[in-house]
Amino acid sequence: METNLSQIALTPEMPVVVAVARMGIAALLGAAIGFDQEWRQRSAGLRTHMLVSLAAAVFAILMQEVMVMSLPDHARVDPIRVLEAVTAGVAFLAAGSIIRSGRNVRGITTGAGLWLAGAIGAATGLGLVWIAAVAAGFALVIIVALRVVDRQIEKVVDKDPPK
Repeated sequence: METNLSQIALTPEMPVVVAVARMGIAALLGAAIGFDQEWRQRSAGLRTHMLVSLAAAVFAILMQEVMVMSLPDHARVDPIRVLEAVTAGVAFLAAGSIIRSGRNVRGITTGAGLWLAGAIGAATGLGLVWIAAVAAGFALVIIVALRVVDRQIEKVVDKDPPK
């Protein structure tokens, strides 16, 4: 059996520039979410969020490529399974960031951020960049603006302890 380069490296249907742009946007949006974690010196910071978002984008791009490949007539492809697998994988990582010690629970926001980074990456990989950008914008508002609210609540609680 003769092997040629076209069998080793398939020609993608999606233009390479588009795929690279989607992956780059996913990584940048993941960075926007992870920056806050990095700034506060949390373990799952900038690089982790970027990698999760990038990986989800790659899986989404791969899903689109598989959908357009010429498959045998008897092959059934379910693109939702890819998104389910990405969701499950990211949820596994996110759950690992949550630590419980007695009544204290830490890492829930980190886990939620990782899960969102995965969703943003998947949306970007599918070409739904506007959804990814809006989600990242909302995330930044939630992470940054609500920290100010949290601090104000803590000040009130610290001044007037419950009886």
